Amino acid sequence: MATRSERAWDVLGTVLDPEVPALSVRDLGIVRDVVEHDDRLEVVLTPTYSGCPATEVIEHDVLAAIEKAGLGPAYVTLQRAPAWTTDWISAEGRRKLFEYGIAPPGPAPDGAVPIRIFGRKADTVICPRCGSKNTERLSAFGSTACKSMYRCIACREPFEHFKPI
Repeated sequence: MATRSERAWDVLGTVLDPEVPALSVRDLGIVRDVVEHDDRLEVVLTPTYSGCPATEVIEHDVLAAIEKAGLGPAYVTLQRAPAWTTDWISAEGRRKLFEYGIAPPGPAPDGAVPIRIFGRKADTVICPRCGSKNTERLSAFGSTACKSMYRCIACREPFEHFKPI
């Protein structure tokens, strides 16, 4: 029989990220740990960045899902160090991003650096609609600070790219 923390990990795989609802918080890599403490369960989260406006919503949704599954009581601890990196997005999460129409990030640069702003011709980003590498960045920022806007030259469709950080 699975332990309470193992069952919690399964439940967290169903809690969708409010800004990218194609991914669970587990796929996104922001769930760092689940720890059993006597009668309470601790869920350790690392926000995608310190000012992420969805942090409170994610905390609420995580606790509600744990409670609904009968695994509570529980509480959330925010762990901001080490900082979240796109390398923590699971392979399944990357696949889901692509299928959702957001180009997944490549590996974060060695010695992770803050988000960089540069011209339109940036790293090659593959279009999630047609698969072309002939793309250009339209804006360093998309619907959230962790995404940027691109356009495919081949199929002319705009799409978002999750920035590697």
